[in-house]
Amino acid sequence: MQRLHTPQTLRVSGLTTTAKALYSVLLWQVTERPLLVIVDGNKQAETVFEAIESFCQLLVPATRDRSGPQLLPALDVTPGQAMSPHAEILQSRATALWRLAHGQVPITVTPAASAMLRVERPQHYRQLALTLKTGDEIAIEDLTAHLESIGYEKREPVEMVGEYSVRGGILDVFSPEAEKPVRLELFGDEVDSIRQFEVESQRSVLKLNSTTLLPLTPFQKSRPILRELTDKLHDAGMSSRELPVDGDTFPGWELLLPLVRKPEASILSFFDRPIILWDEPELSRAAAERHWKRLLAPDRPSPCAPELIFQDWEELRGTTGAKASELEFRELDISADPQHQFHLATRPSMSFHGNMQVAIAEARNLVEQGNRVVFFGRTTGEVERVADIMHEYGVVYQLGLDQNESTPEYLAGRAYMGGSAASVFLVKGSIARGTVFPDAKLVTIGSEDLFDVSDLVARPSSPKISTGAFSADQFDLKPGDYVVHAEHGVGQFVGLKEIQQGEAKGDYMLLEYAGGSKLYVPLTRMDLIQRFRGAGDAAPRLDSMGGSTWNRTKSRVKAKMRDMAEELLKLYAQRKLAKGFAFSLDSNWQR
Repeated sequence: MQRLHTPQTLRVSGLTTTAKALYSVLLWQVTERPLLVIVDGNKQAETVFEAIESFCQLLVPATRDRSGPQLLPALDVTPGQAMSPHAEILQSRATALWRLAHGQVPITVTPAASAMLRVERPQHYRQLALTLKTGDEIAIEDLTAHLESIGYEKREPVEMVGEYSVRGGILDVFSPEAEKPVRLELFGDEVDSIRQFEVESQRSVLKLNSTTLLPLTPFQKSRPILRELTDKLHDAGMSSRELPVDGDTFPGWELLLPLVRKPEASILSFFDRPIILWDEPELSRAAAERHWKRLLAPDRPSPCAPELIFQDWEELRGTTGAKASELEFRELDISADPQHQFHLATRPSMSFHGNMQVAIAEARNLVEQGNRVVFFGRTTGEVERVADIMHEYGVVYQLGLDQNESTPEYLAGRAYMGGSAASVFLVKGSIARGTVFPDAKLVTIGSEDLFDVSDLVARPSSPKISTGAFSADQFDLKPGDYVVHAEHGVGQFVGLKEIQQGEAKGDYMLLEYAGGSKLYVPLTRMDLIQRFRGAGDAAPRLDSMGGSTWNRTKSRVKAKMRDMAEELLKLYAQRKLAKGFAFSLDSNWQR
């Protein structure tokens, strides 16, 4: 490991995706230096991260002063699209950057487009989160203003992450990654008590000494900054009807903030003596160059120059710093410099396509040859399914689960015959494809090696970001139908259109608004669209894109909902206070 400190980049070849994940975890265990794994795109980042997370849960004991590995996703929009990034991506990035700013993360996985994005210095993300203890003093108005500046919304009652409510001196708030929301009781400006409460019953269940409220967005908003941004955009030639009023936000404002304050750091600024793993650097470089071409596409002009928001690939590679050690992970050996090249022999394991008889026979052959065989299942149910098959064929095995998870009674009963001498293991982990490690005499078999994945079978739920595209067919839309966009209001669906952006193509949903204005919505952002459902058959009036009619409509609906809620509260209060008539107890005849 001393060679990691040399300035020459080391190249390791022969690694499958699963092997890359395992060796990343082992490398961190040996060096205890933070790892930054840079891959080509979001899909590969999710695959590598899931495998790294599974191996960390199995091999690295959890501690209070260090969190697990994390995924730092790329933004799903570019500045020229005039759209805000997806809320889940903003929340994931905000939490990840906050963790990095505190130096709590052993391994971070990120795609090239995310690594290219310029960011604020670590201090900015440290101050976004708010840690409160009993006895602290803070005005409730300052507290709610800070919550709104980092993405929280006022809701009554609080039921979901990112919501808060105020009732007198009581503040309910649900922070990202918290198991339950918390209820803060303030006596004047002093935090008197902090309690967790249940969403369903709204009852307090656990008293706390402190709580940390994490941000939902890395882009902190304030009226002075938004007003200054509006002035900059006005000077850039944007018409007044396209601009917000009185410091309000507007779609895509996050990626235009560099017009006001240029980010001065990169993701590499968050690490002290890191190890940077470039996964398939040729593929990552190609992905970075495609992303840069999309930023420069003439059909997507932006008032903010790409250089203010992103680094190009060469600048990113040049900012690693003298204290960083660099490795390149490849599956194929293409290096012409054997001095700094290492080859670790691995290969993909067999795929059985549901034929468990062949899988059992292969496992027995491998064990006879001196190998250890590890079967992975994504869920406890999948592990139990394989355990039943092992039991049926009389195969002895050991059970391997997350160190923080107790063994289910059913699996414990099935695994009694294994003992410590068994060479077959059943492990719960998100390993899709397995790998053969000949030198270590180890064979891993992934969940998708055993059973083919069907689109009709739901995948295990995961809080991680999904980059899959939506389809307009799910709404059964036809040209001429009316839809509602969350930001622009009622528009008319024209159809689907394929748009070229540099070397990449994408499918977009074309909407038309009042005055003939057109809006192209990527199919990855169909979550912003709903089919229009109005009373009667009359055609609705189209809203003006970027105008104030939709905002007035939303304000009017919110006011009516508040009035309705107030009437319901009065009604239930009257019912609660009303006196009823007590009938006599049942007699023997009635019994």
